Amino acid sequence: MPNIEAIQSALRQLKIDGWLFYDILHRDPIAYRVLGLDHALAKRRWFYMIPAKGAPRKLVHRIEAGTLDALPGEKLLYAAAEELEKNLKKLIGRAKNVAMQYSPKNSIPYISLVDAGTVELIRAQGCKVVSSADLVQQFEAAWTAEQLDSHRAAGRAIDAITQAAFAKAARRVSAGESFTEFDLQQWILGQFRANGVISDSPPIVAVGRHSGNPHYEPRPQGSSPVRRGDLLLLDIWAKTLAPNSVYYDVAWTGFLGDKVPPKCAKIFSIVREARDAAVHFVKENVSAGRAIEGWQVDRAAREVIRKAGFAKYFTHRTGHNIGQEVHGAGANMDSLETRDIRRIISHTCFSIEPGIYLPEFGVRSEVNVYVAEGIAEVTGAAQTEILKLLP
Repeated sequence: MPNIEAIQSALRQLKIDGWLFYDILHRDPIAYRVLGLDHALAKRRWFYMIPAKGAPRKLVHRIEAGTLDALPGEKLLYAAAEELEKNLKKLIGRAKNVAMQYSPKNSIPYISLVDAGTVELIRAQGCKVVSSADLVQQFEAAWTAEQLDSHRAAGRAIDAITQAAFAKAARRVSAGESFTEFDLQQWILGQFRANGVISDSPPIVAVGRHSGNPHYEPRPQGSSPVRRGDLLLLDIWAKTLAPNSVYYDVAWTGFLGDKVPPKCAKIFSIVREARDAAVHFVKENVSAGRAIEGWQVDRAAREVIRKAGFAKYFTHRTGHNIGQEVHGAGANMDSLETRDIRRIISHTCFSIEPGIYLPEFGVRSEVNVYVAEGIAEVTGAAQTEILKLLP
């Protein structure tokens, strides 16, 4: 059940007349999480309006009339398109503006879940559509104490699995066994099952030039063999099986040899400096009570890599919000792909993961940062140098 009073208070503070939720075919997972809907039949369009003042209202199709029965408020029904528009007018009421999962010019694509045609339909009722991005942060991206506990539990499991995967690779290489990136990935997935964590997609296991592809996906065919002299990058994310659990997401690198090549060590040191500069920026400002926005964190990391001469090889944002989905709905650390001007608010978590991706190899170092009132913390271990995996 949504906290109607808290949402209405936030709407009044933001001077927004209402939050209008809309879905068909389960296209908007944010709506279901904010409204506390475990499941709702959505083969027809439904709307749910939480006004800044007064009781909520809902609009559902006559043959799916029970879709929103778990939510409070007056129910309006429609079947024909004309009846939909007539009752949509009643649903919106006197609101001059409503928030929806929409972002002007798709500047925050992770929020832009309402299609353009539906936005046009609402505007046709004489109502302005504004972005729900700040509301989503407050009511979807902010963690409960239980969710923070689930993150820490997932972190303990993932940190152990990550180090075990490096050790597994080292043992197999030392023994002269033949295995691929895909084989190691599948072993990690087995460790997920054994340790009670799950993920929306398999981890990244990459050696050599594949580590220079930030979203490389090992496949049964075409994966590279893992051999002595390889740089091995692992990017691993998962969450516990607890209800409403949230993700933990890290990336580490190791070298399958006794001496890390100087170029690899140099690139890692630049990435580490960029990561630490972004973490320091967050900690310093949160401690001082200064508001910061996602794009500023990205800039703190990106400037280090730019000054080192590798700007064109840092091809993605510095970090993403973390929630019940690994790429959550809160502020991203991004001034490259988008300019995320959302403030970083208390009880949210995000990754800081700068990288340099050269044609022959790539390095990324990822930590998770949790922000509370007056404090920001890295929730797991931070890699300080490339791991030397073989004697």
